[in-house]
Amino acid sequence: MSKRFLFLIFLCLSSLAHAGVTIEHWQTSAGTRVFFVASRELPILDVQLDFAAGAMFDPADRVGLAGLTHALLDLGAGALDETEISNRLADVGAHLGGGLDKDRATLSLRTLSQPEKRAGALFVLEQVLQRPHFDAAVFERERARSIAGLKDALTRPDPLASRAFWSALYPAHPYGQLTTPESLAAIAPDDLRAFWSRHYAAGNAVLTMVGDLSRPEAEALAEQLSRLLPSGGSVPLPAAPTPPPEGSRTQIEHPASQAHIYLGTPAIARGDADYFPLLVGNYTLGGGGFVSRLMQEVREKGGYAYSVYSYFSPMKQSGPFQIGLQTRREQSEAALQVVHRVLQDFLAHGPTPKELKAAQDNLIGSFPLRLDSNRKILDNVATMGFYGLPLDYLDTYQARVQAVRIEDIRRAFARHLAPERLITVTVAAQPVDAP
Repeated sequence: MSKRFLFLIFLCLSSLAHAGVTIEHWQTSAGTRVFFVASRELPILDVQLDFAAGAMFDPADRVGLAGLTHALLDLGAGALDETEISNRLADVGAHLGGGLDKDRATLSLRTLSQPEKRAGALFVLEQVLQRPHFDAAVFERERARSIAGLKDALTRPDPLASRAFWSALYPAHPYGQLTTPESLAAIAPDDLRAFWSRHYAAGNAVLTMVGDLSRPEAEALAEQLSRLLPSGGSVPLPAAPTPPPEGSRTQIEHPASQAHIYLGTPAIARGDADYFPLLVGNYTLGGGGFVSRLMQEVREKGGYAYSVYSYFSPMKQSGPFQIGLQTRREQSEAALQVVHRVLQDFLAHGPTPKELKAAQDNLIGSFPLRLDSNRKILDNVATMGFYGLPLDYLDTYQARVQAVRIEDIRRAFARHLAPERLITVTVAAQPVDAP
């Protein structure tokens, strides 16, 4: 690859980082919401479909169904088996990926935009969307693989801590459901087909396209893809979670020398008006790396942990605020005391003016890096579309960060964080009877 070509790519990416992102939005005749950003600098097209088909939609007696359904989508579909899917994508230099979290299931395709390359990649995506096989033999293999992977995870401290944390945060909500070997064993291929038919429906999908495509081409592609999906509307959400009425502590025995500690509470949904004060404030508390108060007090002064962090994770429904760290088990109680002291002080006073400016400067200054490639633009726009954020969200992001004041942060943290309701989970804790 020539230096001149690399320089041209750099210029294109730089222009993306500094130019505004123009998002076009419409709905297909099948009911799929579409978000489109034309980016003609590079001959690449990114396509992503997001479905309200995450783990929160698992039936209580078959937890893990959403994950298995998503895992089998591209392991045989239409006229293609899993090997042929892989080979066809490799032949045109395309990549089919995706993921699954509590809220959504994602399918994404990256392809060159030349007509013959694009057509070959889109053919594979169309087969996957319209006619996944859910073959019995493949299902048995993947289910056995999932059970084996889960059993291995249940021997390690961090997965144990994470599972116990989510279960304690959401004891009466699907966010807190835990996949078990037994729940996976209860799933059958017909369950996958039924889940796919209901949750991968056109009216339950958000389609995002970013890249080398005109608006008429984007409209035609959106209609083509949405018509392939099962017919159906959006899936209703469960009742919103409520914070536990009081805090709790869970200690799980484990032979690890390092204690794994999580603290948190349900806090904020996507689109909440307090998001920006919480974002800016958390930079000072535990989101700003070495300049954060938690890092300064727990690591630099106390020497209790190599790393400690905090963050808000807004979700479709009230997502968690979380503090996490690892420390030697004999120091776990001392480290927790420092964490609580730092949090209490921050809730009482908020950041200093100097800390506020540092947080705003960092968040504003680093924002263009979130938009310096088609892939990053796709991620941001897909999230906006799935969670119903306003189309000017990216345009107003920096101004909204800049508008946050110390009192905004104090009020927002007071509304969303009650120290007496914090859930604490420690794996490999110091024994209670230890000196």
